[in-house]
Amino acid sequence: MSEPTFTFSPGALIAPAVDWLNTNLHPVFTAVSASVEVILTTVEAILTALPAGAVIAIVALLAWLVANWRIALLAVCTLGFCWVTGLWTASMQTIALVLVAVVSSVAIAFPLGALASRRKRVEKALRPILDVMQTVPPWVYLIPAVIIFSLGRTPALIATVVYGIPPMLRLTTLALNQVPKPLLELGDALGARRSTILWKIELPSAKPTLLVGLNQCILLSLAMVVLAGLVGAGGLGAEVTRGLTRMELGVGLRAGLSIVAIALLLDRLSRAAIDRPLRRTD
Repeated sequence: MSEPTFTFSPGALIAPAVDWLNTNLHPVFTAVSASVEVILTTVEAILTALPAGAVIAIVALLAWLVANWRIALLAVCTLGFCWVTGLWTASMQTIALVLVAVVSSVAIAFPLGALASRRKRVEKALRPILDVMQTVPPWVYLIPAVIIFSLGRTPALIATVVYGIPPMLRLTTLALNQVPKPLLELGDALGARRSTILWKIELPSAKPTLLVGLNQCILLSLAMVVLAGLVGAGGLGAEVTRGLTRMELGVGLRAGLSIVAIALLLDRLSRAAIDRPLRRTD
C-alpha cells in the first residue's frame, strides 16, 4: 500500500508549546536546574567527604544498628565491591541520584495515594494516567525533560522521579484500601482524628504493601540510572553507556554489577529500616 497523503505528527503540535515554554519560562527552568544541582552536589559531597573505607565502616555500623550483622556484612561486601572495581565516585553519584529521586517520588506519591484511597473520584481520575505512565517505555520520559532542561543531571532526576511515582502511588492506594474496616470504625468510635487514624492504624496495617511500593520505587529508580547515563547524568549509568558505545566489556560489566550491588544494599536496608519495631517511649 502507498503512504497516505496526510500524516499526523504529534510533534508538530507540541513543538510550538515547547518553544513557548522555553522562551517565556526559561528563568524558571534555570532556577529548577540550579536547585537540582545544589541538592545533588550536596548529597554527593556528604557521601564523598570521607575516604571510601570510612564510609563503608559507617554504613556497616548503621546497618548493624538498624538491622543485624548480616546486613552489615552485606553493606561491606557491596560497597567494597564498588570500591575495589575503581567505581567508587561513580557509585556515590548514582546513590545520590537514587536517594534524591526516591525521596521526591515518595513525597509526591504518598499524599496522592492517601488522597485517592479516601476519594474514589480522585482514584478513578488517576487510574488512566497511571496506566499510561506505566505503559510508556522509560526512555520516553527523558525526551521532554531533555527538551526543556537540556542535557545533564536535571532531566535525569526529573525523569527518574516521574518513573518512580506510579508504583508507589498505586501500592499506597491499594495498601490503605486494604486496611480492615473494623479498625477504622474502632478509631472513629474512640473519637480519633483522621491524622491519628492514618498514623496509628492505617500505616501500621498497610506497612507490608507500602514496603513493596518503596522497594519498587528504589529498583525502578536504579533501572532508570542506566538510561540517565545517555543524557549526561554521570554515575554508573555513564560507565555502562561508555562500555556499550566503545565495546569495552569490562567497563560495562563492572558498572552493571555495581548497580546490582547497590540495588541489593538499598533494598535490604529499606526493608530492615521499615520492619524494625518502634521503641516504645514512656
